[in-house]
Amino acid sequence: MQQVAAGCQGLEPYAVQAGAGRGRRLYDEPDSPTRTPWQRDRDRVVHSSGFRRLQYKTQVFINHEGDFFRTRLTHSLEVAQVARSMARHLRLDEDLTEAVALAHDLGHTPFGHAGEDALAAQMQPWGGFDHNAQALRQVMVLERHYIGFDGLNLTWETLEGLAKHNGPVRRPSVRLGEINALFDLDLGTHASAEAQVAALADDIAYHGHDLDDGVKSGLLSLADLDDVPLVGQALAQARALASDLPASDPRTHQRIRHEMVRRVINVLMTDVMACTRQRLRDLAPRSVEDIRAARAPVVAFSDAMAEANKGIRKFLFARLYRHWRVNRMTYKARQVTAELFTVLTESPNLLPGEWQQQIPPGDDTALRRIVADYVASMTDRYAMQEHRRLTDISVAG
Repeated sequence: MQQVAAGCQGLEPYAVQAGAGRGRRLYDEPDSPTRTPWQRDRDRVVHSSGFRRLQYKTQVFINHEGDFFRTRLTHSLEVAQVARSMARHLRLDEDLTEAVALAHDLGHTPFGHAGEDALAAQMQPWGGFDHNAQALRQVMVLERHYIGFDGLNLTWETLEGLAKHNGPVRRPSVRLGEINALFDLDLGTHASAEAQVAALADDIAYHGHDLDDGVKSGLLSLADLDDVPLVGQALAQARALASDLPASDPRTHQRIRHEMVRRVINVLMTDVMACTRQRLRDLAPRSVEDIRAARAPVVAFSDAMAEANKGIRKFLFARLYRHWRVNRMTYKARQVTAELFTVLTESPNLLPGEWQQQIPPGDDTALRRIVADYVASMTDRYAMQEHRRLTDISVAG
């Protein structure tokens, strides 16, 4: 127990404290003598099946489009690195922050938001579908690693961070409402400061790596970024640093791109930490409950940086996420996902045996939920292979 106690020293009083956590609500387990509850949560996420599958799930570019673009796994690792660094600076619990960061995308479908949009449309009459609620379902039900229970049996604090990934939930979905009935996750309040850090780290990481992948793919050029808020300034600084390098050398272009991204991430992180420190001084919280009950999140960008972020997001949507080449892949991804769902709900006897066994007789809602679970669990390449097996008569079933 001395190792656990030593790891908790130096935390602020409003950080989540290991000795005061709300514990594992579904299944009682003895405490570990060597790890805090949130170290165990993080480790369970890292060893989960859903986490491994993120390696082959779309971030922006579908998995087979190239080996050097980000996937949901590399995105989650980058989010965790940014979040952990900020948590350490703010003297919050790094392990809880990292657990939430690593788990936040476990509910994503194949093909990223295109697959999610298709499943959401198909499931709309049957309780809906969204990746945040699906992440909770993944860690609570779909992981089957333990003899005594389904799911990972994560702590209340980690589940709270996943449920409130985007802040308080005033109108929970049907699925999230069912989960909340089991855990009472206080959906109307803010999450812990650790979970708020993980959420902002998500924004910071995807701005950085989507700019990087956009330029690397050739869909964006460095010249396209000159007038983008914050990014243009970082690019100008990177070019100035590289002024003595040969402009015709492709490696110079690569160095400038990486330096620009590094500076964008650094400026965003620095702003969040400065703004958060000021908000904490103003609020003067004495416990994590003061953080949850606050009228506004304590972890936030400054007003100026929030506007710059909107500008970056607007640029990326217009020039990268809605690029005609990306649109083509998005369209095909939605079609594949929707057709998989339709075929399997119309003919559930085509599901693998272990999935068929989970369907209660005569329960149409449960059938569609299980099919949605099956499709959401697929990687990009497995979804494409399964679609061919189900729709192309020349491919063995």
